[in-house]
Amino acid sequence: MNIFVTIKRTFDTEEKIVVIGNEIDDRGVEFVINPYDEYAVEEAILLREKHGGSVTVVTVGDEESEKELRTALAMGADKAVLIEKEDIEESDQATTALLLAAFLQDQPYDLIIGGNVSIDNGSGQIGPRVAELLNIPQVTTITNIDIIDEKATIVRDVEGDEETVEVSLPILVTAQQGLNEPRYPSLPGIMKAKKKPLEKISFEELDVDEEDIQAKTKAITIFLPPAKESGIRLKGNPEQQVKELVRLLTK
Repeated sequence: MNIFVTIKRTFDTEEKIVVIGNEIDDRGVEFVINPYDEYAVEEAILLREKHGGSVTVVTVGDEESEKELRTALAMGADKAVLIEKEDIEESDQATTALLLAAFLQDQPYDLIIGGNVSIDNGSGQIGPRVAELLNIPQVTTITNIDIIDEKATIVRDVEGDEETVEVSLPILVTAQQGLNEPRYPSLPGIMKAKKKPLEKISFEELDVDEEDIQAKTKAITIFLPPAKESGIRLKGNPEQQVKELVRLLTK
């Protein structure tokens, strides 16, 4: 089984977001694999261990993204591919999806797995866009997947409930929290990752039009949410507290 995993380089969840001049300041910030993509990497490895085959991780980014690809290799992926986009002036989710699809369309994939959302912009667009461009079935927010022969039985999260679907391969799925527990890279895994293949591809090598991959959207304003205000402690007996609460809620 040939499995491809799409990953993204994001801020560490513990990092403090700082906005300067309408841009996010990433100086000195620690980057990691997007946590939802870690579920995707782990599930791909588990499926390979069960069915055989190979796991290839793919990302669109710059040379700094090699760190996250090496982390995925250390977890157990077999190969990594970096689609370089340094020379693209403006990019967005449409750009990323088009580049991924252009690469994947020539690959012998049975299953493509990505994270449900990224923790930085949370759009959840990449997986569905790639599936549409490849014209293959997609199942999002999955919490379980079993593959027998050429069919997958998938459980997906639907607003706190569950839905079970059956679909024929090849397919694209996106991983939801609860799908598995991602492993930590072991020391032997880290050492092996240094020798595993990491291929770099320029977007010029893909079958895409430079005009098509330019961003279709533009961020007008970037701002932090307002600081939380301190709470109010209601005083007096219960009757007085209720009256004060009603007054505050209706003013």
